[in-house]
Amino acid sequence: MRSIHVVTHPEASHHVEGLVGGWHDSTLTPEGVREAAAIARALRAEIPEGAEVDLISSDLLRTRRTADEIARVFDVEATLDRRLREKSYGEAEGRPQEWLDKRFVPPPATGDRMAHVEGIEGAETRAAFAERIYEAMDGILRRPYEHQVVVTHGFALTFVVAAWIGMPMDSLGHVNFRVASGSITHLREDDFFHNRQLARLGDTRHLDG
Repeated sequence: MRSIHVVTHPEASHHVEGLVGGWHDSTLTPEGVREAAAIARALRAEIPEGAEVDLISSDLLRTRRTADEIARVFDVEATLDRRLREKSYGEAEGRPQEWLDKRFVPPPATGDRMAHVEGIEGAETRAAFAERIYEAMDGILRRPYEHQVVVTHGFALTFVVAAWIGMPMDSLGHVNFRVASGSITHLREDDFFHNRQLARLGDTRHLDG
């Protein structure tokens, strides 16, 4: 059996400052650090004692800091993969959210949503974003571990799940698995049929304590 726990980083400074995230290298707030520790404890309670755990994280500060808490609990080192970063918003990153809102060109309801240009210099298209997440997942699934933890970002989570269930790239124009910051999503594949399951999406119960 393969079991992947996908973590979205908890509260970061750009959240509370009202700034655009993307590749802007914000770090966790003190509350975010507390939530990261809660995530690590929840994973420790769920993954069997003695299991070898493979930890892979986006290389941005907020995900790396989240991964640090998980690494400490499992006594492992995180492998950093920049392909797991959030969508790039180009020149909008680190600016006030209202700056982006005034300039953002939303995708059409129908037609080619994947190649849509949002009107922001340097921003990734949905196609480019999805392609690098799919490439990252291909690499993750080639790693020979039964238990893996992937630390990424809220929008990126959609394409992690889509890659897991084998959605073709040309079917990604409308898909959205919306989850909260600090969530845990559980992906599971059985050994017999090799069916891939979305066992749990965006669980945040560990943040209630």
